[in-house]
Amino acid sequence: MSKRDYYEVLGVSKDASKEEIKKAFRRLARKYHPDVNKSPDAEEKFKEVKEAYEVLSNPQKKANYDQYGHADPNEQGGFGGFGGFGGQGFSSADFGGFGDIFDQIFNGGARRRDPNAPRQGADLQYEMSITFEEAAFGKTTEIRIPKEETCHTCHGTGARPGTKPETCSHCHGTGQLNTEQNTPFGRVVNRRVCHYCHGTGKIVKDPCRTCNGQGKVRVNKKIEVKIPAGIDDGQQIRLSGQGEAGINGGPAGDLYIVFNVKPHKIYQRSGDNVFVEVPLSFAQVALGDEIEVPTLYGKVKLRIPAGTQTGTKFRLKGKGIKNVRGYGQGDEHVTIKVVTPKHLTDEERALFKKLAHSGGHSIHQDSDSIFDKVKKKVFKTD
Repeated sequence: MSKRDYYEVLGVSKDASKEEIKKAFRRLARKYHPDVNKSPDAEEKFKEVKEAYEVLSNPQKKANYDQYGHADPNEQGGFGGFGGFGGQGFSSADFGGFGDIFDQIFNGGARRRDPNAPRQGADLQYEMSITFEEAAFGKTTEIRIPKEETCHTCHGTGARPGTKPETCSHCHGTGQLNTEQNTPFGRVVNRRVCHYCHGTGKIVKDPCRTCNGQGKVRVNKKIEVKIPAGIDDGQQIRLSGQGEAGINGGPAGDLYIVFNVKPHKIYQRSGDNVFVEVPLSFAQVALGDEIEVPTLYGKVKLRIPAGTQTGTKFRLKGKGIKNVRGYGQGDEHVTIKVVTPKHLTDEERALFKKLAHSGGHSIHQDSDSIFDKVKKKVFKTD
């Protein structure tokens, strides 16, 4: 029976990346592994998937396969020798270069590593609410955050001063326990975290009284935060080393400050630009005027030409917000809104009528509203 195309076996295209090929292999290996899949053809499919990955994950073999297909003259003897089934014991080491991958697939993603090796602490996130002006101009402030720090009494060992942790006698300091299980396909070795030392490889028999053997203490840490000028809503900054304490002497994690900018009463923001709406009367836009416009930097004078229409926009260059990365500064955009008066005095009403007549417009007014007129027409009421 002829072999299937390796790309078809893994379900990837010929231009798939190395990471895409590895991801497809992991998914199919988990699906067809005989310890997981009990169907009669699972073993053959598993071997087919492994063979395809062994070729496509190797740049040289992949290049030869793309040129010659299965008839590669450089390959001798094919991919025989896949053992471990038929009664022989096997573990992840039996898969050659695939040991790390099978450890991740069948042992919960845990790689073999020194449990006492230094590791970086966890990152933290803090949400900070600031005003529109604080976002525009920046500010230095202080916050307090609950976090874990290395215990200063035991210096992170968890043991009482003068003592030290002992190597776990159950896992011999590895932090992991191995159990063997016989299956119809052979002996399988399972690896799990040691529940005696919780994966640390050490037992603290005389715990530190300050941290109760944890090696860390919970504190409310005061941290200075410099809010950069121009920061926008939803943006964040990173404070290196201000996160949770490291493990086994590793570096501390980072602290991410996420900013929530409160809305302003009159200003709107888009990028580095500021937008404001200015109400003007009929007289101001008809005759023209010089007005004072509020900006983040104080009031500035703006000349309104005669005949300006509602919705007209003016730009005040450089009166916006400084770019947070230092790339210039935005502008302020002023939109004119003509306000119609709701209540007129008799004198104002007379002036508007005179203005309308001089412009050739006649104003018809009576005491009946539109609703009254419709009602009279429909119900023929007097």
